[in-house]
Amino acid sequence: MSQLEDMRIFTESVDAQSFTAAAERLGLSKQFVSKRIAALEKRLGARLLVRSTRRLRVTDLGLAYHERAQRILLEVDDAEQMIASQTAVPRGMLRLSAPMTFATLHMAPLIPVFMQRHPEVSIELELNDRTVDLIGEGYDMAVRIGTLADSSLVARRIAAVQLVTCASPEYLSARGTPTTPELLTAHDCLLYGHAHHSEWTFMGSGRTRKVTVGGRMRSNNGEMLREAAIAGMGIICLPDFIVATALADGRLVEVLSPFRPEAFTVYAVYPQHRQSSLLVRVFSDFLVERFGEGQM
Repeated sequence: MSQLEDMRIFTESVDAQSFTAAAERLGLSKQFVSKRIAALEKRLGARLLVRSTRRLRVTDLGLAYHERAQRILLEVDDAEQMIASQTAVPRGMLRLSAPMTFATLHMAPLIPVFMQRHPEVSIELELNDRTVDLIGEGYDMAVRIGTLADSSLVARRIAAVQLVTCASPEYLSARGTPTTPELLTAHDCLLYGHAHHSEWTFMGSGRTRKVTVGGRMRSNNGEMLREAAIAGMGIICLPDFIVATALADGRLVEVLSPFRPEAFTVYAVYPQHRQSSLLVRVFSDFLVERFGEGQM
């Protein structure tokens, strides 16, 4: 095999922290991956990885080699994409990360359409509500919702999302319906994320209102919180794409509608070095096109 292929096998092994996972990503056998890493170490005359029964540990030399190898592979991929862009035919693998619920509800029906439109494209989609490290974990693009942290990533707006505050009729009958955001402090709120305290933001009378809320349940998954709200456990404030069906059939009732927060944005984000990628550009164009047609 070529030095470039050995580099690719090595970087995938480091990123996956396992020969087995790297082999699955690359479509190779675990034994072949292990053999190529051993051959690479022999050629370089250096130990790059320390094997154990649970995971791989990267040596200091291995970390340095991994960093350089990643840069080289990205340059090679960019060179190939540059040539491919001249033919205007998207091809190759797109590694994509997206939030679990949003992707399940809104991207699941779109990705087959995109792949049928571009038969030389493959997609590897990771659904995760955490913020992935696109460069460090080797993703080409991610879909993210809300305020973006300052970074070197390029962001492209693809849709708007509205937060809705709501609860079950049974909860509101038992605990009363809040008429101002400040009254939420007397209610059980179902909290999203991992912070010890949650602050919900509302708009009203031309000003922003921030209210610190609390409750007995917290989760990093919106669907889990929606089901808890339907069961009468408290009030939620979640994107409309998560609660729309429950609102439509009456299992949830919106509260504080005069104080709805400002809509926030769904973005396609990608590293600066992927701006020249035809595949990244075509897929982001596709998302803008489809969500612009009212797909949400």
